[in-house]
Amino acid sequence: MSVTTFGRAITAGLRRALDEDPKVVLMGEDIGQLGGVFRITDGLQKDFGSHRVLDSPLAEAGIMGTAVGLAYRGYRPVVEIQFDGFIYPAFDQIVCQVAKLHYRTQGAVRMPITVRVPFGGGIGSPEHHSESPEAYFTHTSGLRVVSPSTPQDAYTMIRQAIACDDPVLYFEPKRRYHVKGEVDESVGTGTPDLGAARVVTEGTDVTLVTYGPLVTTARDAALAASDDGISIEVIDLRSLAPIDYGTVEASVRKTGRLVITHEAAQSGGLGAELAAGITERCFEHLEHAPVRVTGFDIPYPCSKLESHHLPDLDRILDGVDRALRRPNSLTGATPGGAR
Repeated sequence: MSVTTFGRAITAGLRRALDEDPKVVLMGEDIGQLGGVFRITDGLQKDFGSHRVLDSPLAEAGIMGTAVGLAYRGYRPVVEIQFDGFIYPAFDQIVCQVAKLHYRTQGAVRMPITVRVPFGGGIGSPEHHSESPEAYFTHTSGLRVVSPSTPQDAYTMIRQAIACDDPVLYFEPKRRYHVKGEVDESVGTGTPDLGAARVVTEGTDVTLVTYGPLVTTARDAALAASDDGISIEVIDLRSLAPIDYGTVEASVRKTGRLVITHEAAQSGGLGAELAAGITERCFEHLEHAPVRVTGFDIPYPCSKLESHHLPDLDRILDGVDRALRRPNSLTGATPGGAR
C-alpha cells in the first residue's frame, strides 16, 4: 500500500499493463517524450520504447483508425485523447466502427481498445479543454464507459479497461489528477467488477448519485448535511455504461429520494437516464420526483465563469433540500412548496 496522486495511479496502472502484456500499446499526441500534457505517460516511452508508446500526429480520427487496425491484429491499444473537446474528430471511428465491429462480425472480431479522455472542468481551461461529452458515448451500444474518482480506482480501473475485450472509454476527471490517496497495487483486475457502483457514504434520507469529478463534492455535501441531521447516501457510479442499477435501486428503496449530480449539461444527460430508469424501477418507493443538479444547457463558459457553471456544495445541498421538500432556491423560504 502506498500513497500517490490520482494521475500517478493511472501511470502505475499503465506501466503494469505494459509490463504484463507485450500486446499493450499506447498512442496519443505528445505522450512519448513529453509524457502527455498532464504527464500521465511520463517515463513510459523511455522504459518501454517508442514502438510501444507512440507519439501520434494531431489527428484523432487517424489515431482511432490506427487503433482499430491494431486491435484487428491482436493488440490492445490504449489511446489518449489529449482533451475532452478533441474527441469529436474521432467520434465517427468510435461510434460507427469501434462500437459495432464485434456485433457486425457476429463475435469474430473484438475491439479491446481503451480510450483515455481527460474530462470536466475545474482547472480554468479554455473552450474545447473542459467539456463533459460522456453522454454521447453512453448512448452508443457496444461501448463501455467508466469514470474513476479515487487513486485506487484510477489504478484498478485502467488495468481492468485494458484487459477488457470490449472497447472502453475511460473518462479521467482532470481536476482530480493531483488528489492523493492510498493505492494497493496488489489488487487484481477482477475486484471490484468494472461495472460495479460503490457506496461512498451510507445514509437513510436521500440517495445522492454521481461519478468522477463530483464524488468528492458529494461526499462533502453528505458531511455538511449531517450537521443538520440529514443522512445522505452517496453512490459513485464508476461505470456509466452499463449502469449498476442494482446498487442504486437498493439505496432508493431505502431512502425514497434520489438526487443526481454531474458536470455535463442537463438536457439529454446521464442524469435524465438515471432519473427515468429509477422511476420505472422504484416508482412506488419514491417520496419525491428525482432531482438533477447539473451543468447548464449552454456551451462551456470561459474559465472565469466556470465556478458558476459547475455544481458545487451549495447547489447540491439545494437539490437535497428540494428532494426533502425543505425550503430551497425554487420555493423560497416556505417549506412544503417544492415541485
